[in-house]
Amino acid sequence: MPAPSQPFRIAHISDTHVLSPTGVEWRRVLFNKRITGYANLLLHRGRVYRREYLDAVVAAAAAQADHVVVTGDIANLALESEFDEALALFSDLARSVEVTVVPGNHDIYLPAIHRERRFPHHFGSFLHSDLPQYAIDLPAGRFPCVKLRGPTAIIALSSAVPRPPFVSAGYLGADQLDALAALLDHPEVKRRLPVVLVHHPPVDARMRILRLRDGLVDAAALRRTLGGLERGMLLFGHIHLRVRCRLPTAAGSLDVIAASGAALDHPSDSVRAGFNLYEIGGDGRIASVESHVVDASGRSLRRVTIAETAGCA
Repeated sequence: MPAPSQPFRIAHISDTHVLSPTGVEWRRVLFNKRITGYANLLLHRGRVYRREYLDAVVAAAAAQADHVVVTGDIANLALESEFDEALALFSDLARSVEVTVVPGNHDIYLPAIHRERRFPHHFGSFLHSDLPQYAIDLPAGRFPCVKLRGPTAIIALSSAVPRPPFVSAGYLGADQLDALAALLDHPEVKRRLPVVLVHHPPVDARMRILRLRDGLVDAAALRRTLGGLERGMLLFGHIHLRVRCRLPTAAGSLDVIAASGAALDHPSDSVRAGFNLYEIGGDGRIASVESHVVDASGRSLRRVTIAETAGCA
């Protein structure tokens, strides 16, 4: 098979936090972790979430990309009505462009949701792997999921696990990381640019107690697994902030990039609703990285740069 030669554009959306269109039923939020999330919704997220912004972001991403990736926190309280609403949104998007999603902590909010496999029930259609023999069976679905598209290998991971109230940390686990290591050694993956998707931040310079509260618990193990790559992209969400840094590896470096919440009303361009757009050349090199942010009208988007730090801590 000849090497891919055409440029490929990936739109990166994250943290859509789709709200229930019918409101919240008290019987589904009382006496479990959802009550804390509902309180946060009333105090904070409900004021900054704009569904019209999300619709504008999704439409613009579909118009400009060959593939759309969503790095988790699709829902807000993991209610069935939220999942149904998000599924309708992404199914409509998938009529014009391919979509890949990974779960976030808000999508696996309660142990019962994890146990009953609600995420793969709703979003499994966006996670059909080209190399399914490398996937392991998790309550959130079968991961790693890889899609070989043009000059890229889009690799979806699940860091979403149920946690107690006030804790939102993620965990990949040794089995998933071992599967990822084997997948990265496949010839069809090795000749492409790996684009790894995960919800929680793979780099985090904060104190350990804070990482255990809301970071990626085994981020160091993920970095070791990716440590032999010459180049690649590591995309994530969770922090509601657009950031970019370069993570050194034994053979080169990885571009580590976060997307902000896709529906947030915020004055700062680093937070405000939008999506990131990455163009990958036919040779697998990253040609451009930019963000498209909802403008003051709320109906169209404008292009902005993503601030790059000198290095990943």
